[in-house]
Amino acid sequence: MIACLGLFGLAAFTAERRTKEIGIRKVLGARMRDIVRLLAWQFSKPVILANVIAWPIAWWVMRDWLNRFDARIDLGPEPFVLAGIIALGIAIGTVAGHAFKVARLNPIHALRYE
Repeated sequence: MIACLGLFGLAAFTAERRTKEIGIRKVLGARMRDIVRLLAWQFSKPVILANVIAWPIAWWVMRDWLNRFDARIDLGPEPFVLAGIIALGIAIGTVAGHAFKVARLNPIHALRYE
């Protein structure tokens, strides 16, 4: 929950900082989905990188822990992929609110004082 609040604050800060850039993109013909995709991809890259780093470590720790039990089970990639998809969904869901808000703004308001 704390990570979502931090991501929410970071998304608000980034959207505020890039308001003029987004206004210019809209004037040049970018659609709302292009802007939302731009902001969502910016916040998806760290989540994907964190999963790539965490999966081998988590697999190694879980394998050692599971080998201590008498009844052994195989540890497949399904729990890791599911956790990655959930983390990515939470990140995109957290950022989507600000992304839609900024994408709907009239570009004139962002570029008025240029």
